[in-house]
Amino acid sequence: FSFLSFMAIIFVMAALYFAANASEQSELDSQDERPFIVTTTAHLADLVYNIAGDKVRIHPLIGSGIDPHLYRPLRSDIVKLSHADIIFYNGRHLEGQMVELLETLGNTKPSISIGDQMENLIRSEDGAFDPHLWMDVKNWIEAANIVTTSLKDKLPAHKNEFTNAYENYKAQLQALDTSIYNQIANIPQSKRVLITAHDAFAYYGEAYDIEVIGIQGISTASEAGLHKIESMVNMITKRQVPALFAETSVSDQNIKAIIEGSRRKGHDVTLGGILYSDSLGPTGSQAGTYIGMMKANTETIVQALNASRHKSDDNLTATSN
Repeated sequence: FSFLSFMAIIFVMAALYFAANASEQSELDSQDERPFIVTTTAHLADLVYNIAGDKVRIHPLIGSGIDPHLYRPLRSDIVKLSHADIIFYNGRHLEGQMVELLETLGNTKPSISIGDQMENLIRSEDGAFDPHLWMDVKNWIEAANIVTTSLKDKLPAHKNEFTNAYENYKAQLQALDTSIYNQIANIPQSKRVLITAHDAFAYYGEAYDIEVIGIQGISTASEAGLHKIESMVNMITKRQVPALFAETSVSDQNIKAIIEGSRRKGHDVTLGGILYSDSLGPTGSQAGTYIGMMKANTETIVQALNASRHKSDDNLTATSN
């Protein structure tokens, strides 16, 4: 990362900062003196809220249903980042279009990559780290610890409150982790196959003992060619996979193509539902929080994959009668 690149980013930030409109400035220059925290994702905003509550102002840049792999920061985003007292981002190239900007901001203020502080992350075949670390709840407990440590360092007057909030949230996450594992265990092993629009569920699969196959790669910037679609159709038909899953932040074009291709080969695979992968659900919905999102995903997966089990049981009962 060269000095010239660094200066170019600083110049762009300065230009956009001074070009911000009056409403943006009045919002940021309000009388609210609480520390202003900007997160890239809503996952992280929810995490910060669970630790800091209303002791800080929190603003996520990337909203519900938006793909963080392809997201490009808006002018208003850069204004908010420039005003932030602390920035939390996922890292490991989840925010692929913002890497240089976020790293540059780290030279002037706390700009904290959660993924860069974690060990034992999953690597893809090409050696890149999988950034979807939140799909294993144990990782999210570690992320909560990282955020709590940063907040205590920045706001030492509230360190005891942050510690208590962390312990409370940790207990909720541990209960969630156990619940997910137990629910997935109720799916018959032969049906425990999770096929999704892109490879965002590897941590989920490893943590909760379910085979995971992504049609696209770790980043949605990758493409699934015709050969990949054809091989997926053949595999699904051979193994009689009961359901595929779309994602809220990814096009369902490949999912539809595989369902149609499987039907042409005589296997009626269904759309099991839509999962939240790279974003939370809308604010106020069940999936609008991290815990709610993980619960919603698990309920969708279990219901769809167990549906074929119940169907098989019904067929067996009808045959025996």
